[in-house]
Amino acid sequence: MSIDRGFKKAAVAALVAGLLAAPAWAHRSRSLHAPSVQDAQEPDHATAQENEQDRRDAEQDAREREEEKREREQEKRDQEQERIEQMQEIYDDGREALDDDKYQEAEQKFAELAKLNGSQTDAALYWKAYAENRQGKRDTALATIAELKRRYSQSRWKKDGEALEIEVRQSSGHPVNPESQSDEELKTLALQGVMNADPDRGIEIIEKRLNGPASPKDKAKMLFVLAQNGSPKAQEMLAKIAQGQSNPDLQRKAVEYLGIFGGNHSASTLATVYANSSDSGVKRQVIRSYMISGNKEGLFQLAKSEKDESLKREAIRQLGLVGGQNELQQLYQSEPSPDVRREILQGFFLSGQSDKLVQVAQTDKDIELRRAAVRNLGLMGKSDVLQSIYAKESDRGIKEEVLNAYFISGNAKGLVAIAKTEKDPELKKRAVEKLSLMGSKEGSEYLMELLNK
Repeated sequence: MSIDRGFKKAAVAALVAGLLAAPAWAHRSRSLHAPSVQDAQEPDHATAQENEQDRRDAEQDAREREEEKREREQEKRDQEQERIEQMQEIYDDGREALDDDKYQEAEQKFAELAKLNGSQTDAALYWKAYAENRQGKRDTALATIAELKRRYSQSRWKKDGEALEIEVRQSSGHPVNPESQSDEELKTLALQGVMNADPDRGIEIIEKRLNGPASPKDKAKMLFVLAQNGSPKAQEMLAKIAQGQSNPDLQRKAVEYLGIFGGNHSASTLATVYANSSDSGVKRQVIRSYMISGNKEGLFQLAKSEKDESLKREAIRQLGLVGGQNELQQLYQSEPSPDVRREILQGFFLSGQSDKLVQVAQTDKDIELRRAAVRNLGLMGKSDVLQSIYAKESDRGIKEEVLNAYFISGNAKGLVAIAKTEKDPELKKRAVEKLSLMGSKEGSEYLMELLNK
């Protein structure tokens, strides 16, 4: 043992011995100043208030941390969705440029899309080569086609790329005169006449031209002509294209036309397309086609059975847009996922089901879903309902969400009423904070009352 440690040990022993040997009067003195049992049991009111405030602050901090976590996760999902939408926008802009015979602009758009290396890169390479060929850039177009074939040997664009490659090699390399495109329009009109007089012959021509290097505008028109024809053979060919016997662009366009023209046969074909496709873009187009044709049952079945949560949420959104109120209620009762149930709440909002949102806000066991329901009620302007919820609610977080809903909907009157009657100083403070940001007449008058007190 070191000298220091021995010294410390001895000092402690001496101190303990001294305390034990203290005279009786010292113990009596200490007992005179010690609090009685009764005094110890009486709560210190100020301390209790501080503890209660600390508890509330801790709960608020926990709620804010959880909300921040959800916001970060949502932000991540939003960023990915924004990236997908950005790529789709570039793709649509490129296609529109092709339709307007602006081949240089189209080339730039599809080159930009290809660099993003997303799910449409193979399509971008095909259309880039198409635009390059239209400008007479034969060598560049062949190089782009070669890249498509090398990188995407299993792509459904490969067949179109090979057909384009044949055309490029046979061409002289001179730019195509945009004015010559009027020939395609005349051919499309002639084709429509043939379809009316001899559908079998017209379908043969369409099939041949769809498999060739025709312009995207021309192919879309031919497909529309096909979709308008009610003959069994035309419907069969449209169904084949919708089921993937062509490039993805034509497949999605066929799916869209099936939704537009509707009917039991189209609904059956769309169900088959959805079941057999592994392309999420095609599946989304089927969901939207169900919405276009008002097929609530189809959307309901997808919302119930789809394992991909993103597609499930898309089906729920579209179900809300077609007013599937009963279907949404059934889904909410049976759905275990909080994220999906939150999407169903959005469906309630889109279909105007404020009564269902009120029920969720008042009775659901999931506090976050209750808060989401309150937010939607605020967006719907249901001030009287929110006032009733606030008055009956005991959960502080829900009350704060009502304040947020009032703020979002610009309901200064509701905030003033709460600020005047609320006993909780923290909630009162939050109501006043929101009023100070609104610049409303009612809010300003109340704020002046506070200043004049």
